[in-house]
Amino acid sequence: MMKKASALILRRGISTFQSKLCKNDSLFRVHPSVSQALAENRPVVALESTIITHGMPYPHNLSTAKEVEAIVRAEEATPATVGVIEGKIHIGLSSEELDHLARCKSSLKVSRRDLPYIISKGLSGGTTVSATMIAAHRAGIPVFVTGGIGGVHRDGENSLDISADLTELGRTPIAVISAGVKSILDIGRTLEFLETQGVCVATYGSSKNFPAFFSPQSGFSSPYQVCNPEEAAKLIASTLSLGLQTGVLLAVPIPEEHAAAGQQIEQAIQTAVTEASGKGITGRDVTPFILQKVNELTEGKSLQANIALIRNNAKVGSQIACALSKHTNKRKLRSTPNRHEIKSESDIVVIGGINVDFIAKGKTQTLHFGKTNPGSVCESFGGVGRNIADSLSRLGHRPLFISATGADSHSDAVLNYCKHMNTSGVARLQDQNTATYCAVITESGELSLGLGDMDIHQQITEHYVSQFEKQLLSATLVCLDGNIPVSTIDYVCSVARKHNINVWYEPTDSEKACKPFLSDAWKSLSYSSPNLAELCTMNQKLGIQTPEELPSSLDEVLSVAVALSRPLLEHLHCLVVTLGANGVLLCGEHDAGSVNLQPRKQKKKRKLCALHYPALTVTAEETMNVSGAGDSLAGALMAGIVQKQKTDRCVRMGLLAARLSLASPHPIAPMLTLDCVDPDNVQNQNWPKPSFMWID
Repeated sequence: MMKKASALILRRGISTFQSKLCKNDSLFRVHPSVSQALAENRPVVALESTIITHGMPYPHNLSTAKEVEAIVRAEEATPATVGVIEGKIHIGLSSEELDHLARCKSSLKVSRRDLPYIISKGLSGGTTVSATMIAAHRAGIPVFVTGGIGGVHRDGENSLDISADLTELGRTPIAVISAGVKSILDIGRTLEFLETQGVCVATYGSSKNFPAFFSPQSGFSSPYQVCNPEEAAKLIASTLSLGLQTGVLLAVPIPEEHAAAGQQIEQAIQTAVTEASGKGITGRDVTPFILQKVNELTEGKSLQANIALIRNNAKVGSQIACALSKHTNKRKLRSTPNRHEIKSESDIVVIGGINVDFIAKGKTQTLHFGKTNPGSVCESFGGVGRNIADSLSRLGHRPLFISATGADSHSDAVLNYCKHMNTSGVARLQDQNTATYCAVITESGELSLGLGDMDIHQQITEHYVSQFEKQLLSATLVCLDGNIPVSTIDYVCSVARKHNINVWYEPTDSEKACKPFLSDAWKSLSYSSPNLAELCTMNQKLGIQTPEELPSSLDEVLSVAVALSRPLLEHLHCLVVTLGANGVLLCGEHDAGSVNLQPRKQKKKRKLCALHYPALTVTAEETMNVSGAGDSLAGALMAGIVQKQKTDRCVRMGLLAARLSLASPHPIAPMLTLDCVDPDNVQNQNWPKPSFMWID
C-alpha cells in the first residue's frame, strides 16, 4: 500500500507559473520569465511597443528597447514588453520577437479599438498605452512604463479628438509611469478629462509641476505629488485596494540635464503642429508626423531627449515596481493570523503546502470515464507540509508550520481542523484560492486520476519565510516540501549552511525533486526522503546516469537505490528511500551495525551503509486513504530523530504511522499518538530483521 501512497504523491503536485488571468486564454502569450516572476511575487514592469514600431527609426528603436529592458533588470525587476505578433498578444518578448517588431515594415499601431481586428486577421503591431494597459492588467502586472501618454488634442473641444489612453486610465487599474503628456496636446483639457474619468494624477519628485514630455514644466500642476518610490507604491496599493477600477498616472519630469534643450524643441513642435494642420494630417497620424518633423528641425536633439526621458522613466518605474512588490508582500504578512503567538521555542519548523483533499473511491476495480461510477467521496485536509506538521504535532511536538492559504471557506475549514497545530506561520491571502486536490481511486486504492489547484504554494516566498528567521535559527530540524518555490528553498539552505541547521527535504514528486539540485543548495541538506523515481531525478540533475526503466525485482531495486544514494551522501547525512510495497531503505553513516540517524555535529569522513526495512502489510479492504502514508512515515521518523530514539525504533514508528494513515479517511490518522506508534505496545507484530549492506 505504501507503493500506492508513493504513486499518489508522485502524481499529485500540479503547479503552474502562468498567471491565472491568462493561462486559459489562447489569445495571450506570457513569456516564461514574466510568468515566473509573477508567480513568485517579484516585481514586473510592462512596456509598450509603439515606440519600437512607430516612435523611432531602425536601429535606434531596437537598441532603445533593449536598453530600456536592461535598465529594468538592473533595478531587479522583470521587463514585460507587450506587442502583437501574428494575431497573438505577447506579454514579454524574446530578443528575436523584439527584432521582428523593430524591422517589420507592416506593423500597425494597436489601440483598444484595434485589438479585435488585428487579432482576427492575424496581424502584427505595436501596442499603444491603452492596449498595453489591457494586456498588463490581464496578466496581473500593476506597473507600466511609457514615454508619454496621449491626451486631448488641440481644438479637441470641437473635434472630440481624445486619446483612448485617457479613457483606458479611467477603467483599467494600472499605474502608468510617464513623462506627462506630449506638449503637442492640450494639457489643461487633458488634466480636466482625467479628473472626469476619476484618475488619480501625481507628479513624481519635489514639486507638483506637471511635466510636458520634453519639458519638466507645462504651466499646469498635478493635484498630488509623491517624493519617492515608497510613497508612489503606497499610492498605487491604495488605489488597487479600493477596487475603484481606475488607473494612476505618475508624471516623471525629464532629467534636468536634458531639459535645457526643451525650449528649442518646443519651438520646433509649434512649427511642426502648424505644418501638420496645413497638410490636413489628423488623428493617429499626427503624433508620428510631428515627432519625425521635430527630430529633423532639432537635428536629432529631440530624439536624444526622447531616449533620455524613456531611460529615466524605466529606472523610476522599476524602482516603484520593486517598492510596490515589497509593500504588497508586507501587507500579506500582516494578514497572517495570530502572529504574536509564534513560538520561538518550536524545535521543528515545517515549510510547505496546505490543501483540501477530496478522495473519491470507486466501488469497482475498474472505473469508466465519461459516466457516473458508484462510489464514495470524502473531504480531508492535506498538503505534504501540513501532513508532516500534523504528524509531528500528534507525536509530542509543536512544530511551527509556515504556509499560505486563500481567505476563503476552504481556508476556514482546514485551519479549524488544524487547531491542534501551531499554524501561526500560515498566511491567509486575499484574492487567492486555498490549494485543493481531488484523487479518484479504485476499490483497491489504485490512483486513476488526480487534479489539483496548487498555485498558491508559489506565495510561500523567500521574503515571507525570512520573517521567521529567528525560529529557523533556533530549530533542531527544518523540513521543506517540494511545493515551495526554488528561491525559498535556496534561502533556507543558505541560512542552514551559515548556522549549521539540519534540513530535511521531502521532494513531493519526481518533477519537484530536482529543486534543491538546480544549484549547490542541496549540499546544505541533511536528510531527504525520495522514492526511487525522485532519487533518479536528483541524480539526473547532477549529471549522473540513471536506469532508463525502474527495476521491478527487490534485489535490483535495492541495488539501484544504493547506487543512486551514494553520490548524494557526499553531502547529505542520511537518505530515507521509500520503496512502496518494498518498504524503506536507509542510507547513511555506519554506526554499530546500523545507520546513524542522529544529526551530525560536523562533517567528517565516514563509512557508509544501508538498511532495508520491509513494509507492513495492509489489505485492500483496510485501505481508506493513500494520500498521507509517506508523510506519516516521514513525520514519525523526524519525531523519533528529535527524541533521540535508536534507528530501529525510529523506522518502526514511521511504519506504524504509515499503516494508521492508510486505514484512516484522513491523510494523518486522528488517532495517531506516541502510544500508537510505540513498537513495544504493538501486539502480535513480527518485526523482521532489516537487511544490511555496505556502501562503497
